[in-house]
This record gives sequence, structure tokens and C-alpha cells, in this order.
Amino acid sequence: MQYVYIKDSEGYVSKKLKSEVCKGEKIISEKAYLKASGLAYYEKTFGHGGARENAGRKSKFSQPLKIQMRVTKEEKDFISYAREHGLILANLMKV
Repeated sequence: MQYVYIKDSEGYVSKKLKSEVCKGEKIISEKAYLKASGLAYYEKTFGHGGARENAGRKSKFSQPLKIQMRVTKEEKDFISYAREHGLILANLMKV
């Protein structure tokens, strides 16, 4: 099933199956079809349509989101002390 672009004896253009082409119709190129039908002008003026800008799958980032929590100055100092000295919180929780 191969489609071709045809121009009839009156000058109208259309797209048909190759097996449906009649005697008075002339096979033309796709470029000539787009120009004669006005689709080339429409495409140039209004664009192709399609999906919205930024639509589709969202990009995945290499780093997960950073979670921010409000802590007091003492809690912040304890967290930095624990990180510096390699304290494991799970071991401290068992005590």
C-alpha cells in the first residue's frame, strides 16, 4: 500500500493509493503537492502544532532533592560533631 500525490485534470491535488490512480490523473512530487494544496504555506506560517513546550518526560537529576529541616544551634553543632568524629547514630540509639 503505497500512497502517491496526484493532480487531476481540473488542477486539484490529493493523496491516494497507487492502485486507485485514474487515467486523467497525473502523479506529482510531495513538494509540488504541499505547494499546490497550501499545506506548505500553512506549515511555514503556523508551524506544525504538536506537543506543548516542555511537555513529555521530565529529566532525572543525578542528585536527589535536598531536604531542609529547621534545627537549633545546639542540634546543628551536635550533627557536625557526630560527622567529624564518625559517630553512628544507630549505635547511640541502642544505648
